[in-house]
Amino acid sequence: MVVKARGLIITADDFGLHPRVNLAVERAHRDGVLTAASLMVGAPAAADAVARARALPRLRVGLHLVLTDGDAVMPREGIKALLDEHGRFGGNMVRDGVRFFFLPHVRRQLAREIRAQFEAYAKTGLVLDHVNTHKHFHLHPTVLELIVEIGREYGMRAMRLPFETNAPLWLRPWIAWVRGRLDRAGIVHNDYVVGMADSGRMHEGVWLAALADLPDGVGEIYCHPAVGGDGFLSVGMRGYRHEEELGALLSADVADAIRKVGVRVGGFGDVLN
Repeated sequence: MVVKARGLIITADDFGLHPRVNLAVERAHRDGVLTAASLMVGAPAAADAVARARALPRLRVGLHLVLTDGDAVMPREGIKALLDEHGRFGGNMVRDGVRFFFLPHVRRQLAREIRAQFEAYAKTGLVLDHVNTHKHFHLHPTVLELIVEIGREYGMRAMRLPFETNAPLWLRPWIAWVRGRLDRAGIVHNDYVVGMADSGRMHEGVWLAALADLPDGVGEIYCHPAVGGDGFLSVGMRGYRHEEELGALLSADVADAIRKVGVRVGGFGDVLN
């Protein structure tokens, strides 16, 4: 039996969504255990996020492609079929997924937007450590194929595999297909994630329980930290406990647990190369 080397990538998603997120990412990296962040290039605070990332040379940054519940990069005129009446991606992923699969004109517009987000990331000058998608939309076959095809042109070498070890049985064949597609394309990926079942609730207790029982292989723990402030960051995050998630990233007990596990930590480019 071959035992895989253990590694751990610790990622904050939604970098660029709001200054409260950006400040949390900076603090969690400087003073805590955060090793990576996924950038929303079309989000309102993306420019601030890029400026902070440039001042944090050890923070590994990747592209958080937004194709649902968020802001587009392309002008509305070029991707009207993708946007709602407010000029944003809507939140009905089932409806949009069906349209991506069956409607050629929608797929063409989707490809334009994916390319535009890769291009916007390239213009930041940041190294592309990894790629993932908001709400794991790359589990959709059309989205994944377009990302693989377009991402190669922009030096994409790593993607998140959204597989949690307690995933339901019905999902596992689909995850196996995604894993195989990435492997065939030569795109490296983690073996498992922690953060799907407890999305928005990755407090210290969840971290300590996960670290006490890490599987073999390379894992990614991802979360959504933000500093405190008035109101929720988005409708979809209404119940998220952002400050507790930041607290976990700054926790001395979490840092000590990671040291005791003895895993290699870093970004995708550090741990998977």
